[in-house]
Amino acid sequence: MPRPLWTGAISFGLVTIPVKIIGATEDRSVRFHQVHLEDMGRGRTRKVCELDDEVVPQAELGKGYELTKDQVVPISDEELDEMPLPTAKAIEIVAFVGSDSIDPIRISDSYFLAVDGQVAAKPYTLLRTALDRSDKVAVAKFAWHGRERLGLLRVRDGAIVLHSLRWPDEIRSPESLASKAVALDDGEIERAVQLTDTMAMDDASSFRDEYRDALEELIEAKSEGKELPEPAQGEKWEAGKVVDLMATLNASVKAARESRGERVEDATVHEMRPGKKTTAKKKPSPTKKATAKKTTRKKTAAAKKRTAS
Repeated sequence: MPRPLWTGAISFGLVTIPVKIIGATEDRSVRFHQVHLEDMGRGRTRKVCELDDEVVPQAELGKGYELTKDQVVPISDEELDEMPLPTAKAIEIVAFVGSDSIDPIRISDSYFLAVDGQVAAKPYTLLRTALDRSDKVAVAKFAWHGRERLGLLRVRDGAIVLHSLRWPDEIRSPESLASKAVALDDGEIERAVQLTDTMAMDDASSFRDEYRDALEELIEAKSEGKELPEPAQGEKWEAGKVVDLMATLNASVKAARESRGERVEDATVHEMRPGKKTTAKKKPSPTKKATAKKTTRKKTAAAKKRTAS
């Protein structure tokens, strides 16, 4: 089991549940070092004091809050730990809400809450069962890494999960990003909905990080002196390029069906919409066109004679 990141207790009314926070996720990204390209020596980052221009060891570094340019207040980790907060060593549940009421944009990091000792087993199971049966999630406050945080507790595979939440005032408003009003054709909307249906899936757990796979392949080829993999051939997007939206949607639906092994028919959305027919404008026959031109010429000649007389 990974090393606990925090130990404390869940405060559930008057019930106390000793728990440990365990990281629920892990970063599988390929890491790089900064190196000197001439000799492959590591490039190191050093902390230098701006007053005496000397390198400061980590043990001599601490936190400071700048009141003014010339006045900094030092704050120690011990002082932060001893602040009079009810959430200093507790995950205090403050409310139970429906899971749909939490905007996913507010969810940050995720952690498992593990039982800390046998005494916590029964109240932990009680809270987990209550969350399951109520079909709700718990909103809680807790202090961690020098600040009070908002959290969300829910059940996953028999364990209680703690999601760190952003405070409401930490979410930027997208109002300035909204696009101008545009007119959409019913056919385009129907085709876009059909594309979402074609691409729908019940389980999204099969996806792989293809960038990491390609990066590992590149590193292996370079380390063994092999030929580098061929670059992927993809269509480049041109900024400002006008796109036939309907044609693109039709091609997207066709490609999605083919990728699922479905039989594809060359039907456009207009052919698929029942009960809606397009009435073509009748073109005038050549004979009528010629007669109309002759009548116009006669009227013009008669008007000229009247004007002359």
